[in-house]
Amino acid sequence: MGHYLMARRIGIRVLTFSLGFGPKLLTVRRGDTDYCISAIPLGGYVKMAGENPDDVRSGADDEFLSKTKWERFQVLIMGPTMNIILAFVVMAVVLYQGADVPAYEEQPPIVGHVMEASPAEQSGIRVGDLILRIGGRPVQTWEELFVTVMPRAERELEVVLRRGLQEVTIQVTPEAQTQFQVGDLGVVPIMQPQILNVLTGDPADLAGIRPRDVITAVNAEPITRDNPFVETINANADVALMLTVVRGGETLEIEVTPALRGNVGLIGVELSPFEVRTIEPGPLQAIQMSFQKNYAWSGLILQTLGGLLTSETSPKQLVGPLGIAQLSGGAAQIGMVALFTLMAMISLNLGILNLLPIPVLDGGHIFIMALEGLSRRNFSVRIKEKIQLAGFVVLLMLMVTVIYNDLTRINWGEWLGLW
Repeated sequence: MGHYLMARRIGIRVLTFSLGFGPKLLTVRRGDTDYCISAIPLGGYVKMAGENPDDVRSGADDEFLSKTKWERFQVLIMGPTMNIILAFVVMAVVLYQGADVPAYEEQPPIVGHVMEASPAEQSGIRVGDLILRIGGRPVQTWEELFVTVMPRAERELEVVLRRGLQEVTIQVTPEAQTQFQVGDLGVVPIMQPQILNVLTGDPADLAGIRPRDVITAVNAEPITRDNPFVETINANADVALMLTVVRGGETLEIEVTPALRGNVGLIGVELSPFEVRTIEPGPLQAIQMSFQKNYAWSGLILQTLGGLLTSETSPKQLVGPLGIAQLSGGAAQIGMVALFTLMAMISLNLGILNLLPIPVLDGGHIFIMALEGLSRRNFSVRIKEKIQLAGFVVLLMLMVTVIYNDLTRINWGEWLGLW
């Protein structure tokens, strides 16, 4: 749509506007343009008159190559620009709906628990350590820590942490988790359960516990993974327990006696395993937050691309059409917010990747025009064909890699019904 609108604005004749690639399934002609739905739904394209040097050209003013470099640049840049705008708009709409997000994401990365036999445990990271830098990059929140570690599975990293008054430097190799090879250190934040709902007439309701209360301790013992809240409640039916509760920044002590239900004690609450914060932005704040989110995602995308070039990031993390379908299915099961968030991320990825100076991509065409501008001459058709061939080879290698990754992630026995 971006290419199409800009081409029409500056007077370039558009021959085809297609949703999808390959054989045309449905075509409607309006003026000089065929509007099509094509068989392979992996994108779309716009075909303009006189677009390629080997096209039959009349020299008319409405042909792409008859326009100035500045005009052609505007047409080329509008494709990636529309992808980025779509990501920005979709994310602003998603954020405007409001959501509950983990509170620990914005908190300093103080280790609350070290997973058994994890890279963190093997390297000597301890509960209470404050992680300062990973691989030379400062990390100020748990979200920044996860983003920094995710692309670096099975790559040794230097981790700088504060332990007491000392700074300690250790080497850790994140292990690959899930079929998408996500890097993981094996550390989790301090997570304290939060009350989401209280059942009327049950012990929690009678004791005065309210939704949004955060439980920090039972009988003065802090809630940790080694001292879990639910197991403590279940094991103490008909025993009075003193809960330490944080409500609106105020710390309260509330006594509650779990009721025996079946073989376990229950107090009648619905819990989140961690504290959540509610985001309810206004329109302007949603726009600002969308900009911040897309900016952060852009940094992660560029970091991943750089990691591929320097071998910091494994090519196994790349995802192709089948992987995107899997992710989309999983996101759809979670809900529309997750699905549209994934949609925004994919659109932003496309916009940034299309700007790379790889021939065949929009960024490649822009790069060639820039070189022609610097050299003050147009390259010959033969040189352009060689450049385009090199770009095609790069994209072909990328396609082979992502399709191979997708195929290796499929459980073929389950898919074929063998087990």
